[in-house]
Amino acid sequence: MATTSVTIRMDENLKRQAEALFNEMGMNITTAFTIFTKAVVRQGRIPFEIAVDPFYSASNMAHLRRGIAALNAGKGQEHELIEVGDDEENLV
Repeated sequence: MATTSVTIRMDENLKRQAEALFNEMGMNITTAFTIFTKAVVRQGRIPFEIAVDPFYSASNMAHLRRGIAALNAGKGQEHELIEVGDDEENLV
């Protein structure tokens, strides 16, 4: 079967992380993307859910803009820092 080259652009750090993970799985990035593409073609869809991050919703962005405006107008309120537990740090 004939092969072709595909060029994609992505964040350099993301690429390194993906390559390290794929290497742990015993494959390279080309094999991983080939597996992904075969699944897309076979299933006729992206094989996982893609959803909008609610953080970027219009209502949340408006809320954040109001908060920034209040801070810029000197109407901010200082709060104590919240300590993050060890298990929560790994989620970031």
